[in-house]
Amino acid sequence: MLYRLFISWSLVFGLSAAQDPCAAIAGKKWVSPQEARACMFSFPVDQDRKSSLIETVNKTLAFHTSVNYQKYVHEDIHADLARIRATSYHSDFDLHLDLYNSFRRLNDGHCRFISAYLPTPLALLTAEDGTQQVHIAPEAFSIASAEFPDQIEFWQASLDGNLKGQLASLSGAKVLLINGHNPFVAVNQNAEITGGYQAFSTRQNSFFSSYSRGAKGWSYVMGNFAQLVHPLTDSVQMTIQRPNSSTVEQVTLPYRARIGSTVRNFTDSESYRTNMCRNVTATNGFNFYDLLTQQETASLPSAAYFEQQPMLDHEDRKHPMNVMLDALPLTDVELPEELLPLPIALNQSYSVAQFYMLSDNITGVLALGSFSAANFTAFMGSLLDGLQELKSQGASRLIVDVTNNGGGYICIAHWLHRILVGPKNTTEPQAGLYTCARAGTLAQTIVEKINKGGDPEEVLSYNPSQWRNSSNLPFSVQSHWLRPTVNLTINGHEDAFSPRLGAECQPFEMTPPEEGLFEPENIVIISNGRCASSCSLFSITMAKHEGVKTVVIGGQQNAMQQYCGIVGGQSTHFTEIDTEIKSTHLKNHTHAPPDFVLGITWRLAFGIHNPAEPEEWQDHPADFNLPLTLKTQVPGLSVSMSII
Repeated sequence: MLYRLFISWSLVFGLSAAQDPCAAIAGKKWVSPQEARACMFSFPVDQDRKSSLIETVNKTLAFHTSVNYQKYVHEDIHADLARIRATSYHSDFDLHLDLYNSFRRLNDGHCRFISAYLPTPLALLTAEDGTQQVHIAPEAFSIASAEFPDQIEFWQASLDGNLKGQLASLSGAKVLLINGHNPFVAVNQNAEITGGYQAFSTRQNSFFSSYSRGAKGWSYVMGNFAQLVHPLTDSVQMTIQRPNSSTVEQVTLPYRARIGSTVRNFTDSESYRTNMCRNVTATNGFNFYDLLTQQETASLPSAAYFEQQPMLDHEDRKHPMNVMLDALPLTDVELPEELLPLPIALNQSYSVAQFYMLSDNITGVLALGSFSAANFTAFMGSLLDGLQELKSQGASRLIVDVTNNGGGYICIAHWLHRILVGPKNTTEPQAGLYTCARAGTLAQTIVEKINKGGDPEEVLSYNPSQWRNSSNLPFSVQSHWLRPTVNLTINGHEDAFSPRLGAECQPFEMTPPEEGLFEPENIVIISNGRCASSCSLFSITMAKHEGVKTVVIGGQQNAMQQYCGIVGGQSTHFTEIDTEIKSTHLKNHTHAPPDFVLGITWRLAFGIHNPAEPEEWQDHPADFNLPLTLKTQVPGLSVSMSII
């Protein structure tokens, strides 16, 4: 769950420019972490705003399906909020950090400004003798030079002794110690707090660099060591052994805080808070039927910036989505030319979906960086056309690379499953998982208002016309589809859910082929474990229903590698729930939250092997774990596919 603060608290007024820590960093692109923190920690807590904030979060969590499940598995978030209410903080950013870390401990990437960087992303590489060692990524200097050209000289000058000016020579070095400890002390400490993914091994993998296929090209993911969400660390000390050297050396590198291009301009503390922390149009929902606010529909929700998918317009956002949110937006660090996939992408490649034919002329590759693209219909067509193009060129085996795929359209996951393996009882009429929604008091009241004519255009998510029952039949126009409620006691807490829900994607917008394009035994799904949301829905159904092999590349050898990170069922966020509330004139309801931003798992998906429990917390061990070596580090298309 992604938590990001948009509540406006009290501002600091009356500071001179010399005293104002935010004025000191205004207009700059790069500052030290200390300078960034001086501004961010300078604002006091307004107790009334704090109380309102906690009330808002508590009420919004009533729509999140997993609250009581997570009390046993990870975190009691309501207890956290009670603790935070009773805690005094030196600054409102201290309050923000406590809230942020509490939600992060849920390890749920559906429910979660200034970043800090190092020029030395790390990689966990396996040597020819099978031993593993943390390295500074061999491509580190190329990446840093391309992405941070205005800071390279700063880092060059920060090196001591004979290493001064020799930043390039650190690339590929073995990292023996980080801050005086075995590197995996830092790896595991990060895994404890980084959140986002259920599996500890996947959170370990988040520490290291990787790659991603975006809508505009291949991107480099710096990893949690080289890119921090908040500028809370000033520097890091590493004990290293450079390539082709037996000498053990120590190097200390400072983090640098970058104020991104999307940050609104500010000149001092007052404008910093006004421009960066107040509610804006896109922060909150709107009454769909209020003609005076129709222009607000043009503003994408603020949470969209943190969704791990390409930015979508309002029309395409109407399709059900299950997408991970992260504290950092999708990376825009370009992959250097020498690291790009060697095969030329086929003509039918489109946006996040790139098709390749390997040199054996029988193995095709679909590199799928997301389950969303700018145009839903074009995306559907490109997946079918690309796979058929591979078949026409003789491909009988297929690799689907979903590395760092944060999810997207649920129905694209269903569509890809269906066209790959053909029509069968696991793909028609339901190629996904059965789900349910939480049926709290306010949710039920929204449905009641809709059933009395409160949604004549049938655009709201709580309208029964949007859903089908467990027999995959559409609900009648005035069905109260949240009833009869299923009352459960989860970890000692009573909860209420809708009856089980079936398929919502079929019939598809276009006709799928009459036969599957590839035999399941000839399909392999590979990733670094960071496959989330709709990516998980696709991978799980392909693995558990169809027997498709799964592979995780890299990771610690003695850790169980899981082929997907978080599942969910359908995700949304405060803005869309707020629109449902306002459009049914329920903003004054006792349980209605004030305006805010929060990610939500809105529908919970049930398991395949254990259908009585959510799939979220069931195991998904990969069939194979392939070591990451100097030859196969980036990207994964060069990995030997003898496992097919």
